[in-house]
Amino acid sequence: MHVFNTFLLIKVMDSTKRFNNRVEDYVKYRPHYPAQIIDFLQNNFDLTTNKLLADVGAGTGISTELFLKAGYRVIAVEPNAEMREKAIALLSHYPAFTATDGTAENTGLETSNIDAIIAGQAFHWFNARDTRTEFNRILKPGGIVALIWNERKTTSTFEKEYDQLIIKHAIDYVKVDHRNIDSAHIGAFFDPEPFDLKTFENKQVFDFEGLAGRLLSSSYMPAKDQPGYGPMIKDLEILFGRYQEHNMITINYDTKVYVGRLK
Repeated sequence: MHVFNTFLLIKVMDSTKRFNNRVEDYVKYRPHYPAQIIDFLQNNFDLTTNKLLADVGAGTGISTELFLKAGYRVIAVEPNAEMREKAIALLSHYPAFTATDGTAENTGLETSNIDAIIAGQAFHWFNARDTRTEFNRILKPGGIVALIWNERKTTSTFEKEYDQLIIKHAIDYVKVDHRNIDSAHIGAFFDPEPFDLKTFENKQVFDFEGLAGRLLSSSYMPAKDQPGYGPMIKDLEILFGRYQEHNMITINYDTKVYVGRLK
């Protein structure tokens, strides 16, 4: 359980407040999730549309909407007021959508009432041990947990240099990067139960404005009113100019879905 304990030490600031000034960029420029995730969960984990889902760390509702569109009832659990209010504004037209103020460690949901928990781009902010206890409490027997990330690829020359730009200008990227959470951490969370990993291809195509918005949607990058913003944007302009094709650039992702049950 050494890995599990180490994971609990990754705390650099109150994660529930990190995105207060990033909401609009988050909505416009964060990648969505492939619809194939739905088929994967339905075919392999019997996730029929009569099941009740909790999207924990729902943010502005990107992962929530994926399941709402597929016909699920979803409770979006989000502690950040600005992000939760944006999710409500964007998704309240879905009759099966509700939102609540809560954290992964204290969702405020009823005991043994949830069929499946999803967490899109969020689990790395959670206290894993307390989250496991809370998820066990709110899940029905046999309920599943699906942890989802869009993991930006660093394969092409552009992708490698873009990653180096982020490392150069970021506030705490290396400490909070979700890639710090590997299969050992995931295994420790589900232990002693097994988990499955499924990977899907995903991408975004941007002009310069979109690429800048994507960069600014990350909580570890300098915002417009913070020191370091100007030099960061200048470097981004140079990078975009070097690799753009027809004034567009592509960011490729592996969308990783870890699914298991908690004993």
